[in-house]
Amino acid sequence: MPINITMPALSPTMEEGNLAKWLVKEGDTVSSGDVIAEIETDKATMEVEAVDEGTVAKIVVPAGTEGVKVNAVIAVLAEEGEDVSEAAKGGGSDGAAEKSAKEERKKDAQSEAGASKQAQPDGGTAPADAKPIADKTPTAGTEAPRKNGERIFASPLARRMAKEAGLDLSAVSGSGPKGRIVKTDIEAAAKGGAAKSAGSVGDGAAAPTAKAPSDAQVLKNFAEGSYELVAHDGMRKTIAKRLVEAKQTIPHFYVAVDCELDALLALRKQLNEAAPAKDEKPAYKLSVNDMVIKALALALRDVPDANVSWTESAMVKHKHADVGVAVSIPGGLITPIIRKAEEKTLSAISNEMKDLGKRAKERKLKPEEYQGGTTAVSNMGMMGVKNFSAVINPPHATILAVGAGEKRPVVKNGDLAIAEVMTVTLSTDHRCVDGALGAELLAAFKRYIEHPMGMLV
Repeated sequence: MPINITMPALSPTMEEGNLAKWLVKEGDTVSSGDVIAEIETDKATMEVEAVDEGTVAKIVVPAGTEGVKVNAVIAVLAEEGEDVSEAAKGGGSDGAAEKSAKEERKKDAQSEAGASKQAQPDGGTAPADAKPIADKTPTAGTEAPRKNGERIFASPLARRMAKEAGLDLSAVSGSGPKGRIVKTDIEAAAKGGAAKSAGSVGDGAAAPTAKAPSDAQVLKNFAEGSYELVAHDGMRKTIAKRLVEAKQTIPHFYVAVDCELDALLALRKQLNEAAPAKDEKPAYKLSVNDMVIKALALALRDVPDANVSWTESAMVKHKHADVGVAVSIPGGLITPIIRKAEEKTLSAISNEMKDLGKRAKERKLKPEEYQGGTTAVSNMGMMGVKNFSAVINPPHATILAVGAGEKRPVVKNGDLAIAEVMTVTLSTDHRCVDGALGAELLAAFKRYIEHPMGMLV
């Protein structure tokens, strides 16, 4: 019997991925555990291993295919002793997306039929030879105008439900084929509080929310031929989605403080000079960022009420400080995580961060190495940035933005002096880390930075 190989879910949130490369070809024999393909997610490239053994009878999804849905059939195996050509005929097809679209249209049609049935005065169905009554509402295959002059696709049932709920269709995103708005989109919009239509505002409902300009409206501002369009890859789409989510759902609050670095830089120099040799190279080489990670982890240990995540039902209090570190890679950024950073030595953090950073740039991180975490560090100091405010990455409640260290005049014991100073800005989720708690956390962080020997005991 043919064995279908399906698109694996490489993380709990993965919905689709790109089939980057096949490492086998039709006719090859594979065993359980053999690496057969490489899958690109929005953040990393992962190897896929065969679960069963047999002969590759058919490759359904070719290498380079983007947006392959999880659980879609990507290849077919023939079992031992099975005719390969017959297995290829009897295996899965590459019409998963089309099938899904057809099922969605079928469900919509069934719901539409049910609504029509309920609309009959006597509760029965219309005669088989009855012709539909003319309606000004566009049919499922036609378009409905947006308020800004554009047009949208929506099923008749979706439009009826939107009208009954007082929803503005221009504020609803469609998940059907080619962006068509269907029943489930209206249900989700109603539950999520999408913008009400203009006609319902007078009844005390919310006014329509502002909507970003369309692609066409943006491009009208630029002369034809003065630009080129570069399609968004999966990473950029995910970053955009999460940033919008973060700014729309998290009430950001910012606290900043200046930290003197002279003692930290002196200790860093001593520790690096004392590093034992390993394979004719120093066993470690600490950076300021390594010490920032450790200081933040210890500060969260000392101020446990700030080491939290928000949920609507409860506060999630974390037992360890898992510090994500923003790493810039081509096309975006990723935040590999130093787990239990409060328990690790500076040298361990340094070496682990170098390994994670290297594999992040190669897109070789595993999902568990960049998903989750309890806080994050974004350091733009090495780029000469003095200070900035970072956007919180859910489910974190905090993120520390680190600026460049620079010589500044300071007052010490009533006298003017020069010190190496860096500005750090803590962004907090005000629902769970308010101003006073954020200030307490920053004070603990500043204490470790300015008295770094405390990080060694």
